[in-house]
Amino acid sequence: MASTDPAEASQDTSFWSDLKGIFQGKRRDFTSGSIGRAILLLAIPMVLEMLMQSVFGVVDVFFVGRLGADAVAAVGMTDSLMVLVYAVGMGISMAATAMVARRIGEKKEKEASVAAFQALIAGLVTSIPIAILGIAYAPELMALMGATEGVIEIGSTYCAILLGSNILILYLFLINAIFRGAGDAVLAMRVLWLANLINIFLDPALIFGWGPFPELGVTGAAIATSIGRGIGVMYQLYILLRGNGRVRLFLDQLTLNRTMMRQLINISWPGMIQYGVATASWMLIFRIVALFGSTAMAGYTIAIRIIIFALLPSWGMGNAAATLVGQNLGAGQPDRAERSVWITAFWNMAFLGTVALFMFIYAVELMEIFTQEAAIIAVGVDCLRIVSVTYIFFAFGMVSVQAFNGAGDTKTPTIINLISYWIFQIPLAYLMAEPMGLGARGAFLAIAIAQTVLAIISVIWFKKGTWKTKSV
Repeated sequence: MASTDPAEASQDTSFWSDLKGIFQGKRRDFTSGSIGRAILLLAIPMVLEMLMQSVFGVVDVFFVGRLGADAVAAVGMTDSLMVLVYAVGMGISMAATAMVARRIGEKKEKEASVAAFQALIAGLVTSIPIAILGIAYAPELMALMGATEGVIEIGSTYCAILLGSNILILYLFLINAIFRGAGDAVLAMRVLWLANLINIFLDPALIFGWGPFPELGVTGAAIATSIGRGIGVMYQLYILLRGNGRVRLFLDQLTLNRTMMRQLINISWPGMIQYGVATASWMLIFRIVALFGSTAMAGYTIAIRIIIFALLPSWGMGNAAATLVGQNLGAGQPDRAERSVWITAFWNMAFLGTVALFMFIYAVELMEIFTQEAAIIAVGVDCLRIVSVTYIFFAFGMVSVQAFNGAGDTKTPTIINLISYWIFQIPLAYLMAEPMGLGARGAFLAIAIAQTVLAIISVIWFKKGTWKTKSV
């Protein structure tokens, strides 16, 4: 007999009907029915969301690239300094996704909403010292990263604005993680589409002074991005307070719940370290590349933006696996949770393998979209081709790491990241770049090797199954 519960979509309709329903905001129970269909229904909006997440950075580099190598290097430097913001945002987001998904799997939507509010409090509190530090010491922070006087002069205001408005970045990450944990992936997608459309329009207008807008150069890119993110966050908060998603905040929930906050912190801090280890390694790689001048930094900055653009849709599949793990563990179905991860991993391998082939063949053409300077293109092509070779392995590691996070086990991926990035990648990058004389190419080779190491370790650890018994 068909379910009459409007909170659960029918499990026997066609895939296209289900997908249409997801985009219309209809609810679906992801703890029953076809696993493959559940993955697709979650992954498609999540992949589109991740594409939009990466567009922020790509758009900035696309337009700033017209201003020269120092301008691009300034954007790259700031991205490297944003590691703390991303680490905090991803750490709290991992906890929010795990806690919300588990409560949704247990059919406890009100408790999921209470957990979501604790995450919002945590994000607000942690954003304040980061903002103060960024606004007060932006030039000094860029100098610490090895920026030249020219790069600091062009980019210090850009850096101060982005660090000063870090609450917008945190909330974009955090509230979208709440939506994903609840299975409302299409809401997260809509937020980033809105924010990016605004950014795409304002970026060139404020950088180059189109029409009535002032010509602000690199600073204009920061203002445009912040306005786009700000409007996106306002829309997110509207959905949480007035929308029809599974997680909705009511006045009686807007209080501090000490038990849930402790639980959130216990899951968040390893997640912060986990992401901080990974992103700090990229920052240190940037510092190694900076030894070879602004041209090398510009080539690496553009290449990394392209790589992130390719990887974030893949992260969308990983996020789908995390949601399915959390909800199915909450529903008492650990075997279904495990099958979801393996199926997602194989699909991710097929996707990233295709992306890698395209990136290897068309590396020059991809770089030429952003710059026409031959020396910058040469560095970027090296980076794209070397790193893409290991995508097929990294696909498995990416999904299995996200599965740990979805189960609330953020400590295991932290250990995996420490081994892969700090024990292997950073020392190897310096060794190959300087003593072995390979220059920036040595750093790129170290990235490829670290991705392979991460994939091997994470798959072996995932097969042990200890994540199935993690309580959240």
